[in-house]
Amino acid sequence: MTVDITEPADACAPATPPVSLGEDTAATYAEWFATLSDATRVRLLHAVSTASSGHLRVGDLATQLGISQSTASHHVRKLAEVGFVAVDKVGTSSVVSVNPACCTGLPHAADVVMGTLTAVPCCPEDLPVDVTSRAMTDDDLPAVREIYAQGIATRNATFETRVPTVSALAKKWVPGHRWVAELDIDGTSTVVGWTGVTPVSERECYAGVGETSVYVAEGYRGRGVGKALLFRQVNEADAGGLWTLQTSIFPENRASIALHHSAGYRTLAVRPRIAQLDGVWRDTVLLERRRDTD
Repeated sequence: MTVDITEPADACAPATPPVSLGEDTAATYAEWFATLSDATRVRLLHAVSTASSGHLRVGDLATQLGISQSTASHHVRKLAEVGFVAVDKVGTSSVVSVNPACCTGLPHAADVVMGTLTAVPCCPEDLPVDVTSRAMTDDDLPAVREIYAQGIATRNATFETRVPTVSALAKKWVPGHRWVAELDIDGTSTVVGWTGVTPVSERECYAGVGETSVYVAEGYRGRGVGKALLFRQVNEADAGGLWTLQTSIFPENRASIALHHSAGYRTLAVRPRIAQLDGVWRDTVLLERRRDTD
């Protein structure tokens, strides 16, 4: 795939496609940048976004930054006005949390302004030397299913709540576009991740458009497995005639968003309240990668 203020996702969602910078979009971005022109606000936003709990009380922010509580409240209010943070009352305390949409919208704005979106990266670099990737076989499906189940359990990877059967997985992906990553564990090559491309439509005109997924097993995240899989995914897609790859990520999954950006995916939009998971409305970030046209 993947916030709370009055209009949480809209406040920080990318305001325009990266090909243009109109007057309205420029005004929106200018308001964001103006809000962050104060160093205390930058420090405050950083403190909240990196808090292990995902939120901080205003009083704790004041203590951490060495400022008065009234000053902290003032700057929190300014950040909330443009949607960078959410403020909730918990008892007598004001609790501040970062708006996950800003993790996408703000970097996107900077990329648009600086023109860096005109040079899209091909694929991830600095691949781990101990991770290998290969085509997925039907024999891999039980391991793939278990890794999928681990991702579903996080509640930050997919809206799926039931693990597909092995037979369903066997028919899920575009032929020739499913891969696994392996590590040598105690002398045995072990599947520790997978990626696959699902067709978005049965219509012939969309034959080159696919929806992608990447999953890494528990205990092996943060080791470059996802990077190796995305490298294989995008290069095989380019060679295999797929011209568009798309994926939706929960905005809370910042590492996955950053990883996809390194593979040439662009953020198209933040879709607020797109669907419910466990009875809770969730937002997603829509990303897309286009193959260079011949």
